[in-house]
Amino acid sequence: MANNSGNTTARSFLQVASTEEVAPPLRVVQIEGLVILKIIKHCKEFSPALVTGQLLGLDVGSILEVTNCFPFPIREEDEEIEADGANYQLEMMRCLREVNVDNNTVGWYQSTLLGSFQTVELIETFMNYQENIRPCVCIIYDPSRSNQGVLALKALKLSDAFMELYRSNNFTGEKLRERNLSWVDIFEEIPIKVSNSALISAFMTELEADSPITQCDYDRLQLSTNPFMERNVEFLIECMDELSMEQQKFQFYYRNLSRQQAQQQAWLQKRRSENMARKAAGEEPLPEEDPSNPIFKPIPEPSRLDSFLITNQIANFCNQINGLHPSEMCSRRITLIIKERLVAEGHC
Repeated sequence: MANNSGNTTARSFLQVASTEEVAPPLRVVQIEGLVILKIIKHCKEFSPALVTGQLLGLDVGSILEVTNCFPFPIREEDEEIEADGANYQLEMMRCLREVNVDNNTVGWYQSTLLGSFQTVELIETFMNYQENIRPCVCIIYDPSRSNQGVLALKALKLSDAFMELYRSNNFTGEKLRERNLSWVDIFEEIPIKVSNSALISAFMTELEADSPITQCDYDRLQLSTNPFMERNVEFLIECMDELSMEQQKFQFYYRNLSRQQAQQQAWLQKRRSENMARKAAGEEPLPEEDPSNPIFKPIPEPSRLDSFLITNQIANFCNQINGLHPSEMCSRRITLIIKERLVAEGHC
């Protein structure tokens, strides 16, 4: 019986080892409270400079557990300094492994300014990470928003459809329509769940005040949002200017495409007239296509990735403005104007 059970165990192990399991989709990012405090401390110490750090943990089914983190040195444009940063990361991982601390990389965190994180650099970093780490997330923390009494912390990942399109590096309008991909399909926000040990939870319970909070206590927490609103509007205007420049690129492309098509039609008409004359003279007709002619060289269509990222950033600024004073007509009017312009330009 022992041999049979041993064979059964061996067979089941081989079957499991030979079977490629499909990883379930990521549903929740579970972060320990101490990790969040480390991220906030690092980002606030160097604010307004942008900083990054490594996330460590383990993926358990559809839950990504983040149990530790450590900061990266501030990067500079120097190859030696970049090499030192890579060595620093490897040395940190080795030290954590020696003291029996989780050292599995599950992503990275970075700070941002007023939610300005939708960039090509972020996408490239995601692609580099996910070549080796499938369950990978980026924790975005905004110290400027947190100063307004909001814990501006979110977990992001790239959508599978967008990653597949990004690998092909073909962001033409035809491909986007074929895959039914829009600017809202670039990033996926994963819900964050804060987890604490029983000892920390008991300690936090002890710290809770026995006296009830009065309305006067809430009134003291109301902060002036005018500077925050002004900076959001300034960034929003800059994004609209950038989006207008992207639109000009596409207008220039379509003008050149229309001009080229007109030149091709004129050339074909001329060639057909020549062929009719050659047939009348008993000569062989000339081909109606000439690849060596520059007017038949296809004009490359500009990538729509930049315009998608800018549109995503505009939507983020609009949501932040609405989140300040949802009842104010000013913020609603600004958001309405921006979204009307996006719809008119075909981005929504």
